[in-house]
Amino acid sequence: MTLLTDPFFDSLGTSILETVEAETLPPACYTDEEFYRFEKQALFYREWLCVGRVEWLAQPGDYFTTTHANEPLVIALDRAGTIQAMSSVCQHRAMLVAEGKGNARGFTCPYHHWSYDLDGTLIGAPAMGRTCNFDKRQHSLPRLKVETWHGFIFVNFDLEAAPLAPRLAGIEPVVANYDFASLRGPEPAAHEFAWNWKVQFENNNDGYHANRLHKGLHDYIPSALASFPPVPEGTAGYYRLNGSTHANASFNPTGKALFPVFPALSEEEQNRLLFVNLPPSLSLVVLNDVVIYLIMDARSANTHGLTFGSLYLPEAMQAPDFDEKRRLNDEYTSHIVAQDLHVDLLVQQGLNSRFAPRGRYSWQEDAQRQFNLWLVERYRSEWDRRRGPAAPVSRIQRAS
Repeated sequence: MTLLTDPFFDSLGTSILETVEAETLPPACYTDEEFYRFEKQALFYREWLCVGRVEWLAQPGDYFTTTHANEPLVIALDRAGTIQAMSSVCQHRAMLVAEGKGNARGFTCPYHHWSYDLDGTLIGAPAMGRTCNFDKRQHSLPRLKVETWHGFIFVNFDLEAAPLAPRLAGIEPVVANYDFASLRGPEPAAHEFAWNWKVQFENNNDGYHANRLHKGLHDYIPSALASFPPVPEGTAGYYRLNGSTHANASFNPTGKALFPVFPALSEEEQNRLLFVNLPPSLSLVVLNDVVIYLIMDARSANTHGLTFGSLYLPEAMQAPDFDEKRRLNDEYTSHIVAQDLHVDLLVQQGLNSRFAPRGRYSWQEDAQRQFNLWLVERYRSEWDRRRGPAAPVSRIQRAS
């Protein structure tokens, strides 16, 4: 019996009411493989997906590989200095043409040695001269649309997708003084976790648990000082602010920034943290001396990949005490992260239970409602596309 029905999508309307009236999404949105396949079409093949940072491609020929929604991708800098994004699936027998990262003049499939240029153009196909009607121009690697935002690289499977940057104009004022594009960081860590990508995304955005789950670790960033400024309609993301009880708060034994503070920050900015969320793939925890980024890659209803990295002022990384300060930050943060990961795993187990609820929200969880607004709009649109123009208007649409 299919989950995807008009009543199911009508039921999502209660998740986008005002926060004090709303309830959580149905548990099946986090556990059902049919719904995950639906999300591929509704979200991952239509929305802008973060794949990494511009500085990972420093020289022509530099490349790295990644995945999104089970699609293997290769991201490369061509000889003209343009970032190219393409499928890494050879168009002969589906062997992957690239693994890991490195620098190359092009990509050669190790199986039968079909070769591709840095933009995915097929330039060599051995012993294909006798194959009828074979035209190399028709067998290049499928390409994705590419855009950058403040040093982050985004790709889109939909070549007709609207540009990303104009849809983030509503967030620009709050991120401007951090100058993300000029920051640099060590190589990030890559993980795979046994819970739905939305569980991870919601945890990153949740101020409600901060003084509860993490009691004693960062009480100087209290849940009660969270705020959720509205963004203009159509914005491709949202953000949360969280005040701190002292200036330049950070996650380490001192509770204060160990690295140089970003120089353009106002006094108000130095007394708060910023959480920027660009679903479905990028979440930023923005302190005043370090930016933590989390890139999520949904792999099934119950698993996702996570790239976890941090960014600093270049001069901070060049300082002789950088490694020691980073160690202090990382060791302290690891206790916070361990608590989050344990909770995420247990939440996924709970969501798979027959007793999993559609729970109610605290005002301190307004970021979850903002996430729901983003999700439900796209779920509705995909369902309407599937039903076709002759389908009756659903109750949820009439209500809006």
